[in-house]
Amino acid sequence: MRLLIVEDDPELATVLTRGFGEHAIETSHASTVADAREMALTSRFDVLLLDVMLPGGSGFDLCRDLRRAGRDTPILMLTARDAVDDRVLGLDAGADDYLTKPFAFRELLARVRALSRRRPALVPQVIEVSDLTVDLASHRVHRAGRALELTAKEFALLECLVLHAGQVVDRAAISTHVWDDNHDPFTNVLEVLVRRLRRKLNDDTEPRLIQTVRGAGYMLGT
Repeated sequence: MRLLIVEDDPELATVLTRGFGEHAIETSHASTVADAREMALTSRFDVLLLDVMLPGGSGFDLCRDLRRAGRDTPILMLTARDAVDDRVLGLDAGADDYLTKPFAFRELLARVRALSRRRPALVPQVIEVSDLTVDLASHRVHRAGRALELTAKEFALLECLVLHAGQVVDRAAISTHVWDDNHDPFTNVLEVLVRRLRRKLNDDTEPRLIQTVRGAGYMLGT
């Protein structure tokens, strides 16, 4: 499971990251509305954990913006505001659940897991690009009918590109999807991973699927 934590309190964000990590839940962190909006629109998450009071705007407004942009990733609002009107406002903005501070981590974990289980299908489970077929649920990949064996990181890279097929995905967005938001996108690790994936895709033959867009990022498409 991949979880985006949108929280401007660094101590709470650290505690949540550590707690979810102990339960094998991969997390990314954003502390501002702008960062959270960019990450939510460019990467795939199973659940968004969204604080209400944030630098640069309201969590309510961010939730509403993401829904208007067509993102129906489950959202759990996390806030110290426990008035009924605030809870109603969050749910009306498009949130799926609402938990007030202080909270028991066990309850938060249970709610996040429940939301991930009922997550609607945001994209087709099987995506085809040219002669490439990617099954996002089973992690099976075929090209021209030939099964490919990918590592977890190679599949995560391919998943990021196939979810944005035909669009340029920048290095930062790819790094967040494949690793986490603390990974340095300007190391050469990404290039090494791209070369490995291209080799397994036989991408030196036509049609070339992974395109390098100099100075911008990478794109999957012919």
